[in-house]
Amino acid sequence: MSNALLQTELGNLPLIARGKVRDIYSLGSAPDADLLFVASDRISAFDHVLGSGIPDKGKILTQLSLFWFDFLGDLTRNHLITAEAAQFPAELQPFLSQVAGRSMVVRRAQMFPVECVVRGYLSGSGWKDYQQTGMICGVPLPAGLHESDRLPEPIFTPAAKNNVGHDENISFDQMILTIGREHAVALRTLTLSIYKKASDYAATKGLILADTKFEFGLIDGQITLADEVLTPDSSRYWPAASYSPGGPQPSFDKQYVRDYLESIRWNKQAPAPSLPDEVITRTREKYLEAFRLITGSEELDEGLGV
Repeated sequence: MSNALLQTELGNLPLIARGKVRDIYSLGSAPDADLLFVASDRISAFDHVLGSGIPDKGKILTQLSLFWFDFLGDLTRNHLITAEAAQFPAELQPFLSQVAGRSMVVRRAQMFPVECVVRGYLSGSGWKDYQQTGMICGVPLPAGLHESDRLPEPIFTPAAKNNVGHDENISFDQMILTIGREHAVALRTLTLSIYKKASDYAATKGLILADTKFEFGLIDGQITLADEVLTPDSSRYWPAASYSPGGPQPSFDKQYVRDYLESIRWNKQAPAPSLPDEVITRTREKYLEAFRLITGSEELDEGLGV
């Protein structure tokens, strides 16, 4: 197993942002210069980046996003230019050991300040909202639903982006006030269409896509899908064979990490703890399992091209 890449250092390349997982660099000085998205192997839980990474996690996330960008090409534009390191600009070539297989050169978009969340099942913060109000983000739901129940139809439940902590669930009316009715309606329609196509495909692979979130922006005035797409970090995948509503379901994400952190009674304050090897290994296996089921590929692409 390779070592986890926790942080990239790309010489004098301007670092724009270092998020919980991604390091984003500008590939030029112009305001509309292309960007380099590098997915590290960092993993977060309870709003903290942990002291350990998950080897190859960034490659898995990137290559899942590439699969979905291609799969959804008939529904939406996306911001991808290339993920082949051999085609990266010359200034990146000395750093291929850090970026190959886990990076995308993308067009810069004017991002909407909302997360486009769609839910087909009752789970997570949606379940908490439903217990308190009978609704999710102002969308009324039938009485008597249980945790993990399939909803009568998928619902669009946007969230306002929040740079600190969790994003904040908002109503569709609040989304309209934030970005305007035309864009809000277009994003809702597109989000639901993408979810339908993706969840139908996932079902053929023995997976339930319970919910997911997308980010969109404008490039040349057109709505464009950006950032990561339908990865275990942005989506809740459940194995269909063991689906049993009435409680939480096993998922292809950070479940082992969260369970471990709860078991040691971490107070969820900095500094975040490191993880034992067993938890790292089992979490990596879960991410890889999702990658293999969804893409049909057994091996990760090193991204070097031909």
